[in-house]
Amino acid sequence: MSAKNPVHKQPKAVVLLSGGLDSATVLALASQDFACHTISFNYAQRSLSEINAAKQLAKLNAASHQIIHIDDGVMAGSALTDESVDVPEFTSNEQDQGIPVTYVPARNTLFLSHALAVAEVMFSQDIFIGVNAVDYSGYPDCRPEFIRAYETMANLATKAGVEGNKLSIHAPLIDKSKAEIISIGNKLGVDYALTVSCYQANEQGEACGRCDSCQLRQKGFEEAGILDPTRYF
Repeated sequence: MSAKNPVHKQPKAVVLLSGGLDSATVLALASQDFACHTISFNYAQRSLSEINAAKQLAKLNAASHQIIHIDDGVMAGSALTDESVDVPEFTSNEQDQGIPVTYVPARNTLFLSHALAVAEVMFSQDIFIGVNAVDYSGYPDCRPEFIRAYETMANLATKAGVEGNKLSIHAPLIDKSKAEIISIGNKLGVDYALTVSCYQANEQGEACGRCDSCQLRQKGFEEAGILDPTRYF
């Protein structure tokens, strides 16, 4: 009996999966070319329903999924991690008021650092993150210059990078509007009803409809001409 041809294996990628709209779209994009290992974080955020959303999304498009716990207090001082700080309602000039109270200290830096370690262990050279610098809340760790700088650092600070196995930080949505992101995901079959974007979603994953993230999400679906499947409380 003749030997079968070896099955072509997809390269591995580590994908940051929050359970939100953007990361769900990034996972759908990455899974076209990579076997995706998704990682989510419990960092004492106000709404843990997004982790439940991430679990459901991972079942559809990921080869494996991991939840990493970051100790309470490490990312304190944000409206998303401290219930004594109110989540602000959206205002049209919010982005002109500086970095908002929903900014979480060093969040993407810490998340990418965990992803970098996981990627080295898995012999993966590709990390995907759903940051966006168009329809976003003004966070400094969502900008293209941050992603470029982090990729440079990653290749200077790791055995893989120093030995010539270049690590790439992919941010495929960074220059896309929310409407463009939703259109891309819709074409890829992303079930946005599974996603949670709200800064203060309840345990059932229902959204407030008033926070910055909710308003940007609503605007995106409206501009994309696609029915918004978000559930509100």
